[in-house]
Amino acid sequence: MGRRVSMPAAATVLDAARQAGLGLLSVCGGAGLCDSCRIRVIRGDVSPVSPHERDTLAAGDLAAGYRLACQAKTLGDTVVDVPAESVGTEQRLQIESDLPALEWPDGEDSLDASVRAIDVEVPAPNLADLRSDVTRLRDACRAQTDRPVGAMPAAVLADLPRALRDQQWKARLALGGDRLVAVLSPNAALLGLAVDIGTTKIAVYLVDLQSGRTIASEGVLNPQVTYGEDVISRIAYADRTAGGAGTLHAVLVRALNDSAARLCATAGVSVRAIVDAVLVGNTVMHHLACGLPVAGLGRAPYVSVVSEALTLPARDVGLDIAPGAQVYLPPNLAGYVGADHVAALGAVGLPAPGRTRAVIDIGTNTEISILAADRIVSCSCASGPAFEGAHIGCGMRATAGAIERVRVIGGAVRCQTIGGTPPVGMCGSGVLDAVAALAAHGALDRHGAFRRDHPLIDSRGKDAVLVLASADASGQNHEIVLTRHDVTEIQLAKAAIRTGVDLLLAHAGLCAAALDEVVVAGAFGSYIDLASARLIRMLPDLPADRFRQVGNAAGAGARQMLVSASRRRAAERLAARVEYIDLTSDSRFTEVFAGALGF
Repeated sequence: MGRRVSMPAAATVLDAARQAGLGLLSVCGGAGLCDSCRIRVIRGDVSPVSPHERDTLAAGDLAAGYRLACQAKTLGDTVVDVPAESVGTEQRLQIESDLPALEWPDGEDSLDASVRAIDVEVPAPNLADLRSDVTRLRDACRAQTDRPVGAMPAAVLADLPRALRDQQWKARLALGGDRLVAVLSPNAALLGLAVDIGTTKIAVYLVDLQSGRTIASEGVLNPQVTYGEDVISRIAYADRTAGGAGTLHAVLVRALNDSAARLCATAGVSVRAIVDAVLVGNTVMHHLACGLPVAGLGRAPYVSVVSEALTLPARDVGLDIAPGAQVYLPPNLAGYVGADHVAALGAVGLPAPGRTRAVIDIGTNTEISILAADRIVSCSCASGPAFEGAHIGCGMRATAGAIERVRVIGGAVRCQTIGGTPPVGMCGSGVLDAVAALAAHGALDRHGAFRRDHPLIDSRGKDAVLVLASADASGQNHEIVLTRHDVTEIQLAKAAIRTGVDLLLAHAGLCAAALDEVVVAGAFGSYIDLASARLIRMLPDLPADRFRQVGNAAGAGARQMLVSASRRRAAERLAARVEYIDLTSDSRFTEVFAGALGF
């Protein structure tokens, strides 16, 4: 990758990768419990192979120089190669949604954004008029508009003299209520930033507040993944590492600022034109973004610091946007159902009277809601990172070369990769398809074990495998196979989701057949084959026309709240109606989960 970094002797390669800003995967957070941080030492003096590496890596790989970045310590100048499956950059990141955006074709008269624009011309000072800049600005607003200017944050005051003089005393003021947010050039667009902070991925949108139009967007990897794949690992890192919470906050905010700067450069505008922001995420991401403690979310009874909606100065969060901008964060529902699910529910909307709907936002942590009659019941389930390719033997994220679709055609396995390049591993949708294909063709028993006499199954010593790509056909010169362990990981993930759905239905007094619609949201939910998901019993076996994949519903909800103060109030009312169900306290959990494991 061409990155160079200076480290003290005996630092791990993982530490060096983090300091260099590389998104090296570390599912266990560097605790030496997994094998996701595989690297290959090209040259240099490194520490001896650890017992965990001997247990985890094949003898041939060790001989070829493969090590685990969290175990290999650099004792001198070292050069390492990072395989594609060990790094999370250049991912295909889901940012779009099929849900409608809010736009105002009639212009500012119907605008409902929290920050509004007024244009003023301020008299320049002279020896006969020695009013302060603030006084003359306020007097000009009273004389020319019906909008008084009240509070002026210190950061806005510091910028006021330069702005007025550079613009020949003409300005467009961004006002949040009567609070001065920014002094912009005449006719400048008022922009907002909407962000969906996922555990793995971040979706960022630059929005014109005067039209509701999204003018630029991008998806980036959440840089916190190198400190832990899931929220539990990150809570542990924040809790047990000196300054850990601050590190997680800093890397996240730096990624948000970098993304905002790129989007503004693309649009040809200044980041100072971003006068409002909405952030959504699960409760852990929410707290880390705000710099709040997360220790309480890591142990029973999993209590958050705050569940109410928050409005914070952007400078306090660390966002480098307009000097007086604020950040709105919708309510959290519980320790593991956060503001992102509130945003998703708001974007999807309530079902028509008499109809029932399930909303399933699939990710490392999956949030589920059942909306029926006057009730909304919600839960979270730890579906884990298997759908992101983690904990899978040949798993990887959704990057170029990842197998994303698997079919058995004429008795032969056929695979499609992202980008059409030679396969180098499997992403979550490919693993799901592969398991469904085995189940559909009778190669798995009901418990998930391979039927060794089935023509699709090959033997590798004592192990039975499904070969997806031979060594010659792969892009890494080694076979890509699905193992019994991989099937188990998918079983655990799909059983968690199905258990959440079934127990929520029971709490609502419904059966699966009563669902008129199942809305599947989230990045992974956008790419899965719904037929495969139904076949392995991850989702209820309902007619295909009852399912709808909507993409990033949380991102759509964040954009709607960015341009509509009424949508923020509606989200707060909706959150107050939700009944959160703690699945682990349900006496039926173990029985339902065990039943959901099978095929």
